[in-house]
Amino acid sequence: MKKHVIAYKVNLYQALQHMNDQRVKFLVAVDNDGKVIGTLTDGDVRRGILSGMSLEEPIENAICKSFTSVSYRDGLSQVLEAFQDSQIEFVPALRPDGQLSNIITRRGLNVLLLKNREFHIDFDFDKLDENSLEHEIFARPWGFYKTTILNDLFQSKVIHIMPGQALSLQSHQRREEYWIIVNGKGTIQLGESIHTAVPGNSFFIPKGCKHRLTNTSDTETLILTEVQLGDYFGEDDILRYEDMYHRK
Repeated sequence: MKKHVIAYKVNLYQALQHMNDQRVKFLVAVDNDGKVIGTLTDGDVRRGILSGMSLEEPIENAICKSFTSVSYRDGLSQVLEAFQDSQIEFVPALRPDGQLSNIITRRGLNVLLLKNREFHIDFDFDKLDENSLEHEIFARPWGFYKTTILNDLFQSKVIHIMPGQALSLQSHQRREEYWIIVNGKGTIQLGESIHTAVPGNSFFIPKGCKHRLTNTSDTETLILTEVQLGDYFGEDDILRYEDMYHRK
């Protein structure tokens, strides 16, 4: 929280320097008693400078004094309600006298909840890696996938298989998978059996079960959602038996 707090009497240059040093995009301005006076974002500074303010002016002339806040006694439902406004990226938690109790960021709250951590209003959100939910899209010979959620309990993915392409015939030792087809058409091999894959179909792949999904369309992408349950979700938990791209 401390990296986001600044005295309201500093000037815009000092505020910008603080943002740069702490690598933050917003500040909460407090007075000598720790009471919140207002908030300042990098956008507020930019708009102030464009309107003719100098960097020597106090941030009191640029801060937003009508900001959304929550009470230090509020629970999760009240905090979630505050973030229903998509424009709000953070909310200060205030004590009855206006003193700052905590700062909750939208990204920090998402990390906390999707990592299955217990919420409480005074949680130290600075301990969380707010980038841990930002997963890249990974290319594969058959198409691409993106992890949507990864925590200690499960991993979920969205998988796109291009027309005429196929996953390898493979199995996993440390995870089971649940597939739901959402677009396109194809076939899925489970063990020795072959099934049709069309939107709405769901499939369970137990640990150790050989499986493969093939896009049988010449024009349409086969899209599925995948949920993995197990004790390890790394890509190296793949044992390939056959692969049209000659991967090991």
